[in-house]
Amino acid sequence: MKSGLIILGALIIPSCMEAQVSFAGRPLGPDPRRTDLSTVPVITLPTVDAGAELAADAHNASIGRKGPYRFGVEHLTDIRTDRDGVWDVLPQGQRLWRIKLQCPQAVGIGVTFTNYVVPPGGRVFVYNDAGQVLGGYTADSHPGHTVLGVQPLPGSTVTVEYQEPGVSAGQGHLTLGRVVHAYRAPWAGFDRAFGDSGPCNVNTICPEGDDWRPEIRSVALVLAGGGSCTGQLLNNCNNDSIPYFLTANHCLGGADPSTWVFRFNWESPTCDPTANGPTDHTVSGSTQLAANPGSDMLFLQLNDQPPPEFNAYFNGWDKSGAVPQQTTCIHHPSGDIKKITHDLDPSVSENGIDVGNGPADCWHVFNYETGTTEPGSSGSGLWDQAHHIVGQLYGGSASCTNNNDDWYGRFSVSYPFIEQWLGACGDTLNGLDPGITVPITTNNTAITSIVGIAANICNEDSVQPVVTLKNNGTAYLASVTITYEVLGGATGTMGWSGNLAPLQTANVQLPMIAVGNGAQSLVVSTEAPNGSNDGDPTDDSDTLDFVVNSPGELVTLLLSPDNFGEDITWDLANADGTVLYAGGPYANNSTTPIEVPFCLGDDCYTFTINDVFGDGICCSEGQGHYTITSAFGDHVVSDGQYGQGEVREFCLEGVGIDALSAGAVPSIWPNPATDRLTLHWPTVLSQDLRWSLVDMNGRLLTEGRVARGAQRSTIALPTIADGVYVLTTITQGSFNCQRLVVQR
Repeated sequence: MKSGLIILGALIIPSCMEAQVSFAGRPLGPDPRRTDLSTVPVITLPTVDAGAELAADAHNASIGRKGPYRFGVEHLTDIRTDRDGVWDVLPQGQRLWRIKLQCPQAVGIGVTFTNYVVPPGGRVFVYNDAGQVLGGYTADSHPGHTVLGVQPLPGSTVTVEYQEPGVSAGQGHLTLGRVVHAYRAPWAGFDRAFGDSGPCNVNTICPEGDDWRPEIRSVALVLAGGGSCTGQLLNNCNNDSIPYFLTANHCLGGADPSTWVFRFNWESPTCDPTANGPTDHTVSGSTQLAANPGSDMLFLQLNDQPPPEFNAYFNGWDKSGAVPQQTTCIHHPSGDIKKITHDLDPSVSENGIDVGNGPADCWHVFNYETGTTEPGSSGSGLWDQAHHIVGQLYGGSASCTNNNDDWYGRFSVSYPFIEQWLGACGDTLNGLDPGITVPITTNNTAITSIVGIAANICNEDSVQPVVTLKNNGTAYLASVTITYEVLGGATGTMGWSGNLAPLQTANVQLPMIAVGNGAQSLVVSTEAPNGSNDGDPTDDSDTLDFVVNSPGELVTLLLSPDNFGEDITWDLANADGTVLYAGGPYANNSTTPIEVPFCLGDDCYTFTINDVFGDGICCSEGQGHYTITSAFGDHVVSDGQYGQGEVREFCLEGVGIDALSAGAVPSIWPNPATDRLTLHWPTVLSQDLRWSLVDMNGRLLTEGRVARGAQRSTIALPTIADGVYVLTTITQGSFNCQRLVVQR
């Protein structure tokens, strides 16, 4: 049967905006429809000699100062809501305060609220002229504190906006006490390319980071006034997840740690090329607990516990002073995305080392076998072969062109200054995952994650996941049996052997597992650790839900927004209510239609689209509309006149169309392929044929047609990452899917 797209119905519904606890809402000032607002006053701050600052940075790097990676000059200001800026009262009684800050020739601007008092319902935003927005920040963005640092935005002007409910009039008080004039980009992706650190640096997602997944989760980029460093969370003897944080003393540089911003999980999702990661996993502010220039140690407590979605890890440490035989550094060189560096040789203890910030007792790392360090890496932990922190980066001359001689302040020297917080529990302490306490059983294993399976699988009948195995026992783990089951489907077991320390993890790849069509649940469990009973079976298993569309059909959303793309959000859910795809908001004043491919199987689906402003996407503000089209031309059409929101329901039937006849199934070579692919049919094609290449999430990468009468066709592959893809050939309602491996 030819697949059909059947519209079951359409329902117009209102969409209510609900305020989130933090980072919610949108500023009102940039909306050109707000013609009732006053002109925003501008405060122009002193100019900065960028050339002189860059020359000073180059000098510091030449003498081995690793940090902080300076990008800006901090102006002290006193800008207050009760004296400066402009207030407007909106028709609903809401009060709106705004001020624009101008830093001549700045690359970016960051702000710090030295007095931050926001009542319930109040929201604060910082935005630039390009439409980039930070916020909204609320009363719960920084509970219990009246200081809030906000990371820089690109541009030479930013606007600060405070929205106050009418019932709370006069209760909010803001003071802008510091403004950072960025004279160069503070980090990669901020008006400069990712990978602007040295080319020998290695992304943490690469195989070089496989053995260090927990420790990678502990490391944060530190935005310290006009510079950036690196630091990491530390565990304490009570194993109670207090957010103690270790970095370098020289990162202070006159900056105030109470205003610092700590960005976690800023990592590339791909090994090569480098891509952006989440930039909103931030904690604002910290309290300085201890410092010791003699080991270049700065010890902080973050003002807020990293929330569960950060999946933060708390590092173990070794205060014995034992010589590390191999070492690892995880860091943000030159404000770049997170990197990992390895030295496979023993370090040497040296005292009184001075690379421009005063003498310190250090570990000397002579040469790195993987990666390097740069300004901005300062404060990064030095881990030994047992995954214990033994120091933090002080300075040195290592770089991609001269990868020698770095020094790390010794943790054994620092420990007496921080013992009152970390506690006395022996020379070494293992790391801690949030909510996990010290093991109390000898043999206890857990599966803590399942990855490597797409949320939506297209035209595949098997998966090969990677699971994280964790040793929650007190004994070293030498062996364990891993079982897996697709509920209602395939089952299997495999053995694992190694030498896993207590509370450490290992990534384990499972065999190929057959999966059926539709909603699936994979359960992976451990049993018989070290050949014994598991002391706590409650943490043995983990479950991953996903959807398989095999056979799957390519369905496309084509959305033409109006002039206010930032108003638009949408999602697509299956009959069980599982959201399979989502999108928006989009850029304003864009004339380019938005095309989103879906891979869907036999099921009924609900498409929901919302408009924040409540006027749909048509017609006075642009002739917006959208269609949802199947591969065979059936479609759902909306003219965009839906006010605050619209729900459209449709079903796909008969996706499992007939297979191509033997004479129409091509052989493909080479497979694995690099940049080109040849299709060859057993006989001359008697009718036109259409082909498409999709990834494992069903995203269309390229497509084309072959005219009847042909027997061979060559396809130029797009620039895509190495991996497995699906090549589909279709003619007159029949199709064939073949697996293609790209390996360059």
